[in-house]
Amino acid sequence: MNKTLGFKLGLIAVLIVLLLIPLLMIGGLIDERQQLRNNVLGEIAASSSFDQLVSGPVLVVPYRKYERRWIDKDGQSVQETTTMHGNLYFLPETFAMDVGVDTELRARGIYQARLFHAKGRVSGRFKLPERWGIEKDYDDYRFDKPFLMVGISDIRGIENSLELTLDDQRMPFEAGSGVDWLPGGVHVALPQLSDQKAREFDYAFDLALLGTGQLAVLPVGRSSMVDMRANWPHPSFVGSYLPSRRAIDEKGFSAHWQTSFFATNLEESMRLCATVGKCGDFNERAFGVSFVDPVDQYLKSERAIKYALLFIALTFAGFFLFEVLKNLSVHPVQYILVGVALAFFYLLLLSLSEHLGFGLAYGLSASGCVLLIGFYLVHVLRSLGRGIGFAAGLAALYAMLYGLLSAEDYALLMGSLLCFGLLGVFMVLTRRLDWSRVGRMA
Repeated sequence: MNKTLGFKLGLIAVLIVLLLIPLLMIGGLIDERQQLRNNVLGEIAASSSFDQLVSGPVLVVPYRKYERRWIDKDGQSVQETTTMHGNLYFLPETFAMDVGVDTELRARGIYQARLFHAKGRVSGRFKLPERWGIEKDYDDYRFDKPFLMVGISDIRGIENSLELTLDDQRMPFEAGSGVDWLPGGVHVALPQLSDQKAREFDYAFDLALLGTGQLAVLPVGRSSMVDMRANWPHPSFVGSYLPSRRAIDEKGFSAHWQTSFFATNLEESMRLCATVGKCGDFNERAFGVSFVDPVDQYLKSERAIKYALLFIALTFAGFFLFEVLKNLSVHPVQYILVGVALAFFYLLLLSLSEHLGFGLAYGLSASGCVLLIGFYLVHVLRSLGRGIGFAAGLAALYAMLYGLLSAEDYALLMGSLLCFGLLGVFMVLTRRLDWSRVGRMA
């Protein structure tokens, strides 16, 4: 070594800081490409359908109520009558939904969006109280024809002719929910129901739905059960309730949810939504599945570049070890060239993963960088064995990094163990090195 230890270490630190500039530029490019991809996915969803939320059915009974009061007019007591309009809402006693989901990819340019086709059956039973549950001033009410509404957040995704089976009758749905506070949906007019006595009736309809992103269901029944199956092996269960049973394998998943009014308090939430417009709590009672890849190529590339500084530091540390253990001299230009080659790995990874998929892109990018650096180091370190050995160690680091990027739940643990292990290797190799002697070398 022709420089003091402190000067050499300082120079290496400066080179690492300089290499942060291209790494930051590549990180910004990853964000830019990810935003572009998200815009394209939004455009695909806008031309097909967005996330889907199924809420209902809910029985709606429009009413008019006459309110009478005495007022003083010209010294005489006169009765004044005003008319109030409103709706009575009844949630089903039982609600069951059995649905199968198939996913497909639709491409625009180099970007792909995952759409889902959900086909299933909704069924259950309504239990209506006597006199619609009105205990006071019943004679002041006049009831219009009731209807059944089903909320569907994006009705463009309805792929079948919706038809309600009510006991033995079949009636077609019409567009629109029929109420102001539920903007998207369908409804069907029901036969005039007797309000003088309690009654029960069964309902059912088949539903085929197209959507992107996630499929969610609002458990409207006093007792609700939802069964869902799909050919998507990476489900992300969303909403206020997790499935009580689920099975996931490489072919897909199946899940079962079961809730009750005691858990959802849905009647109170719906009343607030219908009367004062506070619908946030009502919609938050939903649950479902997100059909989005939890770790896509941009997220993996972003994760990978977080380890770039570690890779560069380890590579430079390896060079430094050769300098102090083998009495070799590595020029700062050689340091920086290898650092730039390591930085180019992330640019290659990003660009190739948009066309080939992340796994293949990672293999090609890592192989190219390992071969280039290995060839270069054979000459820098003046030994074929040293160059091949250094390249093999770098290849092992890339293999361990791939395992980190593929892990969803254990990435932090694996990363911590990797860093600790590499620190241990460095300490073992330098355990007998006299650093004070190295520092005095000229």
